Amino acid sequence: MAEKTRRAYGVDLQQLADWAAAQVLDSASVDPRTLRRFAGVLSERGLSRSTIARKLASIRSFYRHLVERGELEANPGELVATPKRDSYLPRVLRADEVAALLDSIPGSGPLELRDRAMFELAYAAGLRAEEIVNLDVADVDPDGEELRVSGKGGRTRIVPAGEPAWRAIDAYLSRARPRLAAEQGSGPSGRVEAALFLSRRGRRLSTSDVRRRLRLSTRRAATGAGVSPHTLRHSFATHLLEGGADLRAIQELLGLASISTTQTYARIESGRLRRVYSRAHPRA
Repeated sequence: MAEKTRRAYGVDLQQLADWAAAQVLDSASVDPRTLRRFAGVLSERGLSRSTIARKLASIRSFYRHLVERGELEANPGELVATPKRDSYLPRVLRADEVAALLDSIPGSGPLELRDRAMFELAYAAGLRAEEIVNLDVADVDPDGEELRVSGKGGRTRIVPAGEPAWRAIDAYLSRARPRLAAEQGSGPSGRVEAALFLSRRGRRLSTSDVRRRLRLSTRRAATGAGVSPHTLRHSFATHLLEGGADLRAIQELLGLASISTTQTYARIESGRLRRVYSRAHPRA
């Protein structure tokens, strides 16, 4: 599992451990009925169904591990039903809203040139925040107009990007990145920093840096609150669907393991078509 997944599972199991300790229970004493009570407590705390489902998945993995080690005979989590996930439609920007957001980023200084390149590429290739910060200079191929992306689960994919993104990348690499890299000169290990996008101090950005800079650009463009790197990713997929791309191609471009996840974008398109139908059909 990815490091982020392991950390999340650790948090989930700690919550179960704290709650079970308050009930004077140890791991061997927990049964399916106990886990259903725990899921009920999480629901009372206001957690969403998808979050509770994730926590139950963590618990099942933990008890599966205990069964494999021979410490338990059965996995109590296997007898606890996963709650039906909340119906969730992510926010999607219109194409003109994306253009306004990107065009509002000035090209005067190295940080602005970096931000323009970063968010142009995020939208052009449908990147997650983690994928943005994990990009190295060696991962981009301006001549081939494609980049190598390391996604979830260690999966690597080759993704094309359009001309506006490459123009922004070229401006950043020629006019901004050398100035940012000069602030540190080399990474912590003494090697030159390989990251494509650098911080003010010449180091690899964090995902929180990316979200903070996008919030700044969003305020400048008056796009409205709630725009995140994932908003750009959702917009990328939705605009592809509206342009005629099929779900299988979108799945590959997004680096999704299952096409079922891509069905979200089909629901967005279905909602848009219903609105068009309601406005246009005389018997709607």
